[in-house]
Amino acid sequence: MKQLGYILQYWLLKGIGWWANLLPPRLALGLGAVLGGLGYAAGVRRDVALANLSRSFPEKQPREVAAITRKLYRNLGRNLVELLRFRNQSRADIATLVSFEGEEHLKAALAGGKGAILVSGHFGNWELYAAAIASAGYPFSVVVYPQHNAKVDALLNRLRQGTGIGIIYKRNAAKDVLRALAANRLVTMLADQDAGSDGVFVEYFGRPASTTRGPALFAVKTGAPIITGVIVREPGGKHRGIVDPPLCADPSADREREISRLTREIASRLELRVRQHPDHWYWVHRRWKTRPPAAASGKGDA
Repeated sequence: MKQLGYILQYWLLKGIGWWANLLPPRLALGLGAVLGGLGYAAGVRRDVALANLSRSFPEKQPREVAAITRKLYRNLGRNLVELLRFRNQSRADIATLVSFEGEEHLKAALAGGKGAILVSGHFGNWELYAAAIASAGYPFSVVVYPQHNAKVDALLNRLRQGTGIGIIYKRNAAKDVLRALAANRLVTMLADQDAGSDGVFVEYFGRPASTTRGPALFAVKTGAPIITGVIVREPGGKHRGIVDPPLCADPSADREREISRLTREIASRLELRVRQHPDHWYWVHRRWKTRPPAAASGKGDA
């Protein structure tokens, strides 16, 4: 039954992609918003999103939380359509969709010759953020986690590679990230999902959240700067990519303390953006699932 589900999922995605590329941009985005609205109405992880938002914004009324969640689902639907439209878009087409704020930080980082670690989250259309940077001509690789559905995984990676993105698979990430940084490439990692027992616990919306130590670890090992950034959806199908000033590891500092410091700053920067645009972040993920050791006897929350 699982294999049948994977086949249906693949062909559903192909069908959505057919319509997404057939329709003009405005109607295609409308289709995405409708699909996202259906996901909300069907209750797909809706309870998780509502619980996360309520705990993170206790000052907001339930009506406000529900409205943000509905916007989030519509944005997720638009994200999917925009990703599937990569198939028929040139790099120049993609570049016209995104204007950048702080692009000088990318150029300055690569001028150092050690590459750079671009850290973002599941915020806005993160796939388009990566594609626009690659389409602008930056040597760019992204660390990806494989999908359970191999056909869907291959489809998504073909779309990414068509925009000039190099793929680093999670299973070989350490060696390939080091190789990419040595070649003075930008390497992107998403650092906003629960990292389990291997993560660093940092405050995120007032609660300890297990966060991947990968970006900070690579920065400490290689001296490559960390650059954080997000993409914000704007009217008319356009987007604004934001690139923050770099974070640099202190080579004289204690390694573990430096990893914790950098990881805290990454989380703090993302939280600031989420507070500005709460309908842009992936609240459907159980971000606080792993509890710190002292609280391990209790149940993990959303």
